[in-house]
Amino acid sequence: MPVVKVDADTAPPAGLTDMIRALPGHAPIILMVHGYRYSPAAPHSDPHRHILSLDPDASDRRALSWPRALGFGAGAEDEGLAIAFGWEARGMLGNAYARAGEVGRSVAALVSLVSEGANRPVAVIGHSLGARVALQALHEAEPGSVGRIVLLAGAEFRDTAAAALDSPAGRRAEVLNVTSRENDLFDFALELWLDRGRRQALGFGLDRPAGNWLDVQIDDQATLAALDRLGFPVERRPLRLSHWTPYLRRGLFDFYRTALAQPWALSLPMLRARLPGRIEPRWSRLLAPPAQLGGLRA
Repeated sequence: MPVVKVDADTAPPAGLTDMIRALPGHAPIILMVHGYRYSPAAPHSDPHRHILSLDPDASDRRALSWPRALGFGAGAEDEGLAIAFGWEARGMLGNAYARAGEVGRSVAALVSLVSEGANRPVAVIGHSLGARVALQALHEAEPGSVGRIVLLAGAEFRDTAAAALDSPAGRRAEVLNVTSRENDLFDFALELWLDRGRRQALGFGLDRPAGNWLDVQIDDQATLAALDRLGFPVERRPLRLSHWTPYLRRGLFDFYRTALAQPWALSLPMLRARLPGRIEPRWSRLLAPPAQLGGLRA
C-alpha cells in the first residue's frame, strides 16, 4: 500500500510498524502535510480526497495528486511509502496558525515512530500552514528522525522557522525553502493579520544563513535556468499572484521527488553551488510589466 492516511486526532493505522519494517532499505518514506482550509472531517475539503489522494477529483484544477507526483502508486516494489497527514486547518487564520503549532507535536511523534521502525530518516513536504506544521515538529522530533524537508510557500515567520531549525532535530535536518514572489500578497497578509507587520514571513528566507537551509525562488528566471541545467525543466511563465504554483507549476514535482527520495543526488552543497540562491524584492512580480506575466491565479 503506497499511501497511508494518518490524521492528527487519530492513532496510526494498525500494521503501520510492520509495513515500515518490510520496506526495502533504500525505499523512501515521505510524509505529506497539506495547508490552510483542508479538513479530514469535511468531505468537500478532505485532503485525502484531494491533493493527498492518489486519485483526486479531476474537476478541481488545484487537485494535483502529491503522492503520484512524488512517484508513488505505480506498483514498484521499492517505491517506498507516502504518509498522507491530515489535520483540521479550517477557521480563522489565527486559529489555524495556532493549531498548526499544536499539530506539529503529532507529526513529531509520528515521524519519530516511523524513523525508528524504518531505521532511517523520514522526508517531509508541506504547503502553506503545512510548512509550519513540519517546522514545529522539529522541536519535539527525535534528532535524526527528520531528513530533508521541502517547504512550499510556507505560512510561517522567519524567526519562528529559525528557532525550529535550531532544535536538536532541526540541526540534523535539511530544508529546501521554496519561495515565490507570486506569493507576496499572502505573505503580507500573514504578517498583518497575525503580527501587525512586526515580523517578516518566510518568503524572504531566514534572517541569518544556515548550512542546512537553502532558499529556492521558483519564479526567478536564473533559478529556473539552473534547474533546467540540472535536468529539471520547469514551466517558465510567471503569474502575477498565486499561492499554489509551488506545486502546480509543471516540472517542479520532478525536482521535489528527487530532492526527497534521493537527497544524495541533489546534495545541499551542490545545489548551493548551482542555484543562484537569491530572493527578489517583494512586489517585484506584482509590479512587473504585464507582457512578462501570465495573469492572476487564485
